[in-house]
Amino acid sequence: MKDLYLLDPDITFLNHGSFGACPKPVFDAYQNWQRKLENQPVQFMAIDVYEHLALARNKLGAFIGCGGDDLFFIPNATTAVNTIIRSLDLGPGDEVLSTNHEYGSLIRAWEWVAKEKGFHFIQHEFPLPLKTHEDFIEDFWESVTANTRIIFVSHITSSTGLIFPVEEICSRARKDGILTIIDGAHVPGQLALDITAMDPDVYTGACHKWLSAPKGSTFLYVKNDLQSLIKPLIISWGEAG
Repeated sequence: MKDLYLLDPDITFLNHGSFGACPKPVFDAYQNWQRKLENQPVQFMAIDVYEHLALARNKLGAFIGCGGDDLFFIPNATTAVNTIIRSLDLGPGDEVLSTNHEYGSLIRAWEWVAKEKGFHFIQHEFPLPLKTHEDFIEDFWESVTANTRIIFVSHITSSTGLIFPVEEICSRARKDGILTIIDGAHVPGQLALDITAMDPDVYTGACHKWLSAPKGSTFLYVKNDLQSLIKPLIISWGEAG
C-alpha cells in the first residue's frame, strides 16, 4: 500500500483529516490535466473546462448518491459553508442550532455573521462519552425552539471523530420545518454516502482528505429547490460568459 504513495518513507503519515496524500496514479492524472491546461490555457479555461466539470460532477454524484446538477465544486468545506451562511435570510430572533463539536473555523464564521445580522448561533453541549443515537437526538432536540431556523452539524466531527446520526437529524428537522446544513468534510472515503437517502438541504464533503483526491477538491450539494437562494461569494464569467 505504501508504494502507491509519494510519502516520505521515514514518516508514518496519519493526518488524512487535514489533507490526504494522493496515490501515484491520481497524482499522475492530476499532472496530466495540468499539462492539458498549459498546452492551451485560454481554450481550456474558457471553453473546455465546463464539459470536463460536468462529467466529473455526474461521476461524483453517482458515487455519493445525488444528481450531478445539484453539485458545485469548491476549494474546501470552509468556503462552502461560508457561501451558505452568507446566503441565508436570517435576522434578529432567528436561531441556528449546532453543537460544541464543530470545526473551529466554521464556528467563527457562524459567530461572525450572527453578530453582523443579529441572529443567535447556539452550540448544544455534548459531554463525552456520547451514548446511543436515540439519546443524542432527544438531548439535541431539547435545544430546538420555535425560533430554530437552521441546524448545522458535522457528519463526522473534526476534533473528536464522532459520527453523528445525520439521517435521523435531517428527517426530524424536515418534519419541524428546519433547514439542515451538514458538514461532511471527513466523510468521502471513510463512510458510504447516499445524499438522496439522507435528504439534507445542504451537504459539503472534501475529496482531498480520505478520498485522496488532489488538494482543493470539495463539493457542495444544495437541494434543487434551494439553489436559487444561494449567493456565490465571487461573481465572475462562468460558463455563460
